[in-house]
Amino acid sequence: MTTARDVLTPAALAMLQTIADTGSFAAAARAINMVPSALTYRVRQMEDALDVLLFDRSARQARLTDAGAELLREGAILLAEIDAVANRVQRVATGWEPQFTIAIDSIIDRATVMELCQVFFSLNPPTRLKLRAETLSGTLAALSCGQADLALGVVMDDNTKTGLQREPLGTVDFVFAVAPHHPLARLPEPLSDSVLRQHRAVAIADSIQHGASVSIGLLTGQDVFTVDNMTTKLDAQLRGLGIGFLPLCLAQAHVDSGRLIIKQVERTQQQIQSNYAWRSRGNSEKSNQGRALQWWLAQLRSPVTRAALLGRR
Repeated sequence: MTTARDVLTPAALAMLQTIADTGSFAAAARAINMVPSALTYRVRQMEDALDVLLFDRSARQARLTDAGAELLREGAILLAEIDAVANRVQRVATGWEPQFTIAIDSIIDRATVMELCQVFFSLNPPTRLKLRAETLSGTLAALSCGQADLALGVVMDDNTKTGLQREPLGTVDFVFAVAPHHPLARLPEPLSDSVLRQHRAVAIADSIQHGASVSIGLLTGQDVFTVDNMTTKLDAQLRGLGIGFLPLCLAQAHVDSGRLIIKQVERTQQQIQSNYAWRSRGNSEKSNQGRALQWWLAQLRSPVTRAALLGRR
C-alpha cells in the first residue's frame, strides 16, 4: 500500500507546484517533459495516499483545492529545510562540528559568554551552539561524560581523569559577605565558626547528576538555604536571607555601594584556581580539533577575555 511518505517526495512537490503555476495538467507535463498520463497517474497516487483531492478538475483549469494549497505551502517549507540541511552537511564537511556544547559554571560571567556567542554567530557557522548551566562538580562531570565539548570555570586537580586538556582562567578570591541589616554585620571580627553556625548559610546546589556532590564553606549543623546559581546566591545575601562566601569580583560593586559588608572570619579565606577545559581526541594537536572548538580556544587565549569571564572588566 502506497503511503504518504512514499509519494511526498521533493520531485512530487515540485510537480504539483508546476501544475498550479501552469494551470493545467497538459501544460505542466510539457514543462517538465513528462507524458500527461504519467503525470495524472502520479497525482492520483498522491491523492489516494493522502485520501484528499488536491485539484478541482470540474473546470477547464486545474485549480488547487484548499487541501492542495495547504500541501504546497507546507511543501515549500519542507523543500527549504531540505536545501538548508544539504547546505549544513556541505559546510560541516569543512570541519565545523554539527553541535558544540559549553558547560558554564555559575561563577562565570554570563554577559561575557553572551558577547562571545554573538561574535561566534556573526561568523554564520553551521554549528549549533548549546549552553549548559552547571555548578561545582557538575561542570567537570558534564565535560568528562561527553555532555559538553568545552567547560568554563572548572576546578581541577592533578587527580582529574586523563583525556581532558585544561588551561587556567585565573584565580578567584572569595570574601565572606553579609547584608548591612543582617545580625552578623554588627558583631566584632573575626567571626568564629561557633557564631557562624547560628545563622543560615546560602549555598549553591551541586549540579552533578551521579557521584559525590561538593559543598563549599558550610558548617556541620548549620541551616542552609540552597539555590541553583551564583546570581541567586548573591540576591539572597543582599536580602539578608543568609550568609556565605562570594567571589570578590561579584561582590565588590555591592560592597562599594554599601549593600554588602565584608566580614573577617577565623577560617581561612577561600581562593580557587578556575580553569577552562576540553576533551582531547587522543592528542592535543590542532588538526584533531573541530573549527568551533578552535575558535573558542582562540578567544580564551586572550587575557582580557579570561578576566572578563571571571567578572573582571
